[in-house]
Amino acid sequence: MGLQTHAMKNFIQEFNTLSYIIKNSQRILIFAHSGPDGDTSGSVLAFKEYLEMIGKHADISCVDPIPAFLETLTPQRFTSPDHLDLQSYDAAIGCDSVERGFQNILPKLPEKTATVIIDHHPDITTTADVVIIDSRRSSACEIVYEYLISQNAHISKSIATYLMIGILSDTGNFQHANTSSRVMEISSDLMKKGASVSKIIEATFANKKLSTLKLWGRAFEKAKINPKNGLITTVLTQADISECSASTDDIGQVASILNTVPGTKFSLILSEREDGVIKGSLRSEEYKGVDVSEIAHLFGGGGHKLASGFEIRGKIVETKTGWEIV
Repeated sequence: MGLQTHAMKNFIQEFNTLSYIIKNSQRILIFAHSGPDGDTSGSVLAFKEYLEMIGKHADISCVDPIPAFLETLTPQRFTSPDHLDLQSYDAAIGCDSVERGFQNILPKLPEKTATVIIDHHPDITTTADVVIIDSRRSSACEIVYEYLISQNAHISKSIATYLMIGILSDTGNFQHANTSSRVMEISSDLMKKGASVSKIIEATFANKKLSTLKLWGRAFEKAKINPKNGLITTVLTQADISECSASTDDIGQVASILNTVPGTKFSLILSEREDGVIKGSLRSEEYKGVDVSEIAHLFGGGGHKLASGFEIRGKIVETKTGWEIV
């Protein structure tokens, strides 16, 4: 299981340095990005259990609470950085989309604190003592798995479950083009170690509240296809979200579902958030030949070529010809 494809980095040196840091640390902070998804959550949960297994104190920090769908799969919860003594940690590890929160924590840590980045998103400019980034990996959880294997760590049933949550989340249940042969090897190993794919899918995808389904229905009802470029787009205003008694957590999968509509090349969902911010989520598939990260970059965002996002200020207004941002 230790073999890797030539296209992927093996991080032998970085893993050795991370191992040295962990060995020489007692208190370790693990950081999940804001608006946590399955990958950031799975990677920090797996890391926490591993660290505690080898006798370390580990805290998971995030500016937002653990996603509601994970509450059935773990007793763990996330702690706001405001409620932690950031001066007390020997090491800090940011897992996945590190520029959605971790970069704000780094300047608040003591100089002696060793810092680590584990990510699979390209265009990361934040620096740390150890940087482990490979955009060819499906997920941060895939990289965490490789690290644990390199340390001959015991992967318990719950660690296997946490890692599988991240892999399923970021591969769209093995449907996205980032589902490499290595992903399938790792997933097979995690299943042997006790991860239940059906249980995870039920918790993360199938087990939806009525409010979520109402919000999805509203998004699908508004969807429009531009036949010139194959873009399918929809919008959700703050009024839509409140009228459906839903939350912004419920929006995540809409762009991926829209992307499955026949005849489309890429999808965009624009959703109003608090403080006059509009979030854009873009999705595509390898065979469709659209690099959505290029579109996200135009608006100051980023991500992968098949899954990217951006944030702009404004308000969504419906007009006779469609929607406008004012």
